[in-house]
Amino acid sequence: MTEAATRRVPGAPCWVSLIVHGLSATQDFYSQLFGWEFRPGPEQLGPYVRALLHGKEVAGIGQLPPDRHLPIAWTTYFATKDADVTAEAIRSCGGTVAVGPIVAGSAGRMALASDPGGAVFGVWQAAEHLGTALAGTPGTPVWNELVTRETASVAKFYQAVFGFETEAVVSADFDYQTLHLRGRPVAALHGVGHGLPRDRGPHWMTYFQVADTDEAAARVTGLGGRVLHAPRDTPSGRLATVADPEGAVFTVVRPPED
Repeated sequence: MTEAATRRVPGAPCWVSLIVHGLSATQDFYSQLFGWEFRPGPEQLGPYVRALLHGKEVAGIGQLPPDRHLPIAWTTYFATKDADVTAEAIRSCGGTVAVGPIVAGSAGRMALASDPGGAVFGVWQAAEHLGTALAGTPGTPVWNELVTRETASVAKFYQAVFGFETEAVVSADFDYQTLHLRGRPVAALHGVGHGLPRDRGPHWMTYFQVADTDEAAARVTGLGGRVLHAPRDTPSGRLATVADPEGAVFTVVRPPED
């Protein structure tokens, strides 16, 4: 079990959050799946809780206003020193800023945006809340990957906005680029062409670490969720793509042994 770094390198994924219709039922689902406990988050965000594991914050869950009908999805947040500068860069590079930047109490400032392909992501300028405070243990976010049509054009967007260096996997039938900061891989872009789900479009996928992928997938089903892609072995570990009872899609993965 390792604690995540304190203040993130600008551009690094630093937080994941989910906005749902049924906050209480969603807390029950993730509590039983990952062992999360919860405490209230910034009131400025409406009904909102932070998920804790071993007393450390690992994710956020909020509640949609009753009259709002937005796609239910996990959102990846990227660290920034200045949310206003990043928001302006997003706009100038062909993205859209949908919310903010706004103040989230004493926690920090945030914005919600989408890249030119329409994939939604968040921007986080930390004050008191630095982001995910635990890594390397089951129940924590372990990876973030953009599932999109093709990576070439959208890679330029993320390079320009966040300063990523990219490293492409050279393969005729595999469109994949890893995003690096200071020489370390922090996220990836995966072009799937016509394999993109018609009901979702381009989207950021959150990977959560688990001790046993098959057991976690079975538990998702038992708790009212769905398994979208059955457990399978990959170079990144044994993983399964699943959805919670409200349809938020995520991946559970047991990383390979070192």
